[in-house]
Amino acid sequence: MENALLEIMSLKMREKEKVAIMTAMVISDDAALVQLFDILRTGNDVQKGTAAEVMKYVSKDAPDRMLPYIDTLIAYIDYKAPRVRWGCPEAIGNLAPKYPHEVEKAIPKLLANLNDGSTVVRWCAAFALTEIAKYNLEKQEELTRIFLGLITSEQNNGVRNVYIKALKDIDKQ
Repeated sequence: MENALLEIMSLKMREKEKVAIMTAMVISDDAALVQLFDILRTGNDVQKGTAAEVMKYVSKDAPDRMLPYIDTLIAYIDYKAPRVRWGCPEAIGNLAPKYPHEVEKAIPKLLANLNDGSTVVRWCAAFALTEIAKYNLEKQEELTRIFLGLITSEQNNGVRNVYIKALKDIDKQ
């Protein structure tokens, strides 16, 4: 069977346009969703990165579509390609409001990504962790303590602000 998503990836157009087309396909077509995760498993690093980016948008717009694949997303949180280490954690963060207990298994890998040299990887891990903390009341206290320590140790203001905003949101609950 041909993979329509791989065909789109090979087209000569801007990456954003490809991602938008692929996201729409995956949201509406079960075969495209299966193809997307096949690319994550078997594609080259560029293809995996694009697939992870599409997953980020699908998880935000149609979280139910991603539920059967949460374990796969978690497995790729610490994949070597940076775009995968960005997209998978963001997808986990987008799924946390609806599936807070299903995504809690991602916490150890997300915590490990906080030590990454890339600010974007740390920001994405922080986003996912703070979303889990906001919606998973059983993990909230443990994660809140971690965030308090990270506020003082994180050098990047953008990443630090993710923790500060989350703590304010949790405090309002």
